[in-house]
Amino acid sequence: MDSHSVRGIDRRRLIGWGGLAAIGAPFAGAGPGHAAPATPDRIPPDTRPGGAYDRYVAQLAAEGRFSGMVLLSHRGRTVLSRSYGLADREKGIRNHEGIAVSLSSAAKPFCAVAILQLVQQGRVRLTDTVGTYLTGFPAEIADHVTIHHMLSDTSGLNTPAQDLQRIFHSREEVHDYHEQWTRQATLVAAPGTGTDGHSGANFAIPAQIVEAGTGMTYWDYVEQNIFRRAGMRGSGFFTRPQWLTDPHIAHSYMRQADGSVVDAVRNLDKGSPDEYQLGKNPARSFIDYDGFATAPDLVRFAHAIYDGRVLERPYGEVLTAAKIPHGPQSEGGRAASVETSFGAYSMAVSIHQGQWLYGRAGVNPGSAANWNIYPHTGWVGVILSNSDDGPLREILEQELRAVTGAQAGA
Repeated sequence: MDSHSVRGIDRRRLIGWGGLAAIGAPFAGAGPGHAAPATPDRIPPDTRPGGAYDRYVAQLAAEGRFSGMVLLSHRGRTVLSRSYGLADREKGIRNHEGIAVSLSSAAKPFCAVAILQLVQQGRVRLTDTVGTYLTGFPAEIADHVTIHHMLSDTSGLNTPAQDLQRIFHSREEVHDYHEQWTRQATLVAAPGTGTDGHSGANFAIPAQIVEAGTGMTYWDYVEQNIFRRAGMRGSGFFTRPQWLTDPHIAHSYMRQADGSVVDAVRNLDKGSPDEYQLGKNPARSFIDYDGFATAPDLVRFAHAIYDGRVLERPYGEVLTAAKIPHGPQSEGGRAASVETSFGAYSMAVSIHQGQWLYGRAGVNPGSAANWNIYPHTGWVGVILSNSDDGPLREILEQELRAVTGAQAGA
């Protein structure tokens, strides 16, 4: 298997449920007998500046294989924060902690949090069906697919491919398109059946339920009730004009089939050659439903899930509780652990060395994002990349090894 094929597998799997928590993430040295589980107050040496993780990412950046930010936080205190490369190559603006990067699917848990806010207020029930709030869906969807089904990716829904070539010019145009697009969803399996973890309906329909339940656009609701309450001052649902002009938003650099690299937001005629996102350019959407975030803001979000700022603690536990086991999976011909990897609400959770790992990844042409929560020991890890060249899965494995204190196998 060549490197492009491996990269395609990594991107596809990360686009799906996302991150190491989704795929069991076996790696050398993670098994019994190699290392004891990290203790809550211990700072593993590999997480510190100059440690193995720091050196690994620095080497990638020196080789031109990583542009972006990595951050490790322990109990709310930053242990390691590094930024590499340029956020805007044309203007020479460097990446730094205050730079926001396109999140893609790493933003989907925001929607689950928004729904759970409405649940804890008694305005929505997880057992409510699509038809309780929205019109225009066939009875088999409206009357039988619940909010729980969609948040847990067990809706049985499938959505048609989006028009990736269309260039949008307003918030209203994007909103109307997505409303019409979700009405084209079809039921391909019985509700309650685990289906494609990247079915667009499982995110887009709950987002519209948030709108129906609040009278606000999804963008405004999340910014006011999640970003502001969590202190995520550098994050938002930015429009294409903002993306072009705001020096705090990283441009996304897409690798083309001929090996060249183009700035997505300045080259709307260019798309990704990746077979799983063929032709896509995220900047063609005037505004998207994924948004942008800085690395410190994602740490703030991770803590806000439990500390009462965005959810009461029991509902934070509802968000991250294991709902369904992930099905048989493999990565490059290597079997991943089925027994220790589960789907939660719009994110994945798994067990590593006797402790939970919660996380979500997202990949867009020209960018990649991942945030991991290690609740047993109080760690949060964030990786943000604004180019196609970063080996996200390998960086994630290095983060996991550093945080848990596991040693590489012989």
